[in-house]
Amino acid sequence: MQEITIEDLYQTIGRNVARYRKEKKMSQLSLSMVMGYKSVSVVSSGEICYKGKHFNLEQIHKISKILKVPITKLFEEE
Repeated sequence: MQEITIEDLYQTIGRNVARYRKEKKMSQLSLSMVMGYKSVSVVSSGEICYKGKHFNLEQIHKISKILKVPITKLFEEE
């Protein structure tokens, strides 16, 4: 079994958020606004781990509820 680094986990979560968001036909801006942000930067940066930015646990919980996806699905490798 391969060791998963925290960076790998952040990237997996970001990819999964992007995939489920697109499946729901939701824009990054729409998701950001429903989460309570006025800018797309939280979602766009979190999806690609831009400059080390990633989703925190509270954001992951909100995203799973908004997208109606079990939170565990956001942690799964494709």
